Amino acid sequence: MSGPDRIVVGYTANESGADALALGARLAAATEALLEVVMVLPIEVRGGVIPPDTGYERYVKERSRTWLAEASATLDDDIAQQLHIRYAESFAEGLIEAAHEFAASFIVVGAARGGLLGRMRIGSVASALLHSSDVPVALAPAGAREVAPAQGVTRITAAIGTRAGSSAVLEASVRFARSAHAPLRLLSLVPIDLPSGMDEGLADLASSAHADEVLAEAQRSLPAGVDATVVTATGATIEESVRDLEWHAGEVVLVGSSRLATPHHLFLGSTAAKMLRELPVPVIVVPRTTTP
Repeated sequence: MSGPDRIVVGYTANESGADALALGARLAAATEALLEVVMVLPIEVRGGVIPPDTGYERYVKERSRTWLAEASATLDDDIAQQLHIRYAESFAEGLIEAAHEFAASFIVVGAARGGLLGRMRIGSVASALLHSSDVPVALAPAGAREVAPAQGVTRITAAIGTRAGSSAVLEASVRFARSAHAPLRLLSLVPIDLPSGMDEGLADLASSAHADEVLAEAQRSLPAGVDATVVTATGATIEESVRDLEWHAGEVVLVGSSRLATPHHLFLGSTAAKMLRELPVPVIVVPRTTTP
C-alpha cells in the first residue's frame, strides 16, 4: 500500500481504549503516520450461524460509530485519521486483519483494566496478539492518555541481548528512531541472562564483560550516521533492573517477541512478562521476522 505509514489502534470505549488511542496519536505525530482507529465487534452481532437481528445489528453499529466519533474528537486536528468498524471472531483477530489490510507498521492496544498507573497489565487481547500477530504490537500503559500527543517520542530504547531475535530488535529500533527523529539508546540485560549458581563475584565480572561486548557489537552493527547511547541494566532481578533505570516521559521501548523466539531467547515467557509489568513507558514488541 502506497502513501504514509499506517498505525492501527484497537479502540474500546473505556480507559484502556483511550490509552491506546493516545499512544497511537503520539506515534502518528512523531512519524507522520495515518491513524487507523478500529473497533472490532463480535461476529455474532451479524447473526453468526442464525438469522441476524437487523435491528440489534443496526443499534450496535450506530453506538459503535458514536463511540468512534467521540474518540476522534479528542485527537488534535493535525492527526490524520480514519475510523473503522470490523467484525471478527476475536478482537485480536480483527486487529490483525485490519493491520494486514492497511499494511500497518504497528497495532496499538491498551493495558488491561485494573493495572497500576503508568504500568503494563497484559490482558487477554494483548496476550492473544503477542502470540499470533506478525505485526509489531505497541502496548500502552495505564494512564498513557495523560501524555499529550505533542510529547511525541523523545527517546527509543532497544533491549538488546545475544540470543536469537536481537538483530531484528536493533533493526526495528533504528528504523523507528529515524522515522520518529528520536535518539536511540541500547539497553543490555545480559547480567540477568547468566546461569544460576555462579559465584557472585565471578558473575559480576563475567556479566560486566559480556554486557560491554554485547553493546559494542550492537554499536558496530549500526548503519552509518546512526548514533546511540548505551546502558547496562544492573540488579538481581528483572524488576529491580528495570526500576533502577532512568526513563523519559516520552520514551518507547522495543523488545523481541516471545512468539517467534527460539527456546533460548532472552525475552521469553516469564522474563518478558516481568519486564513489561515494571516498565513505566510504552513497549513495542517486535516479531523476530518483522520490523516496523
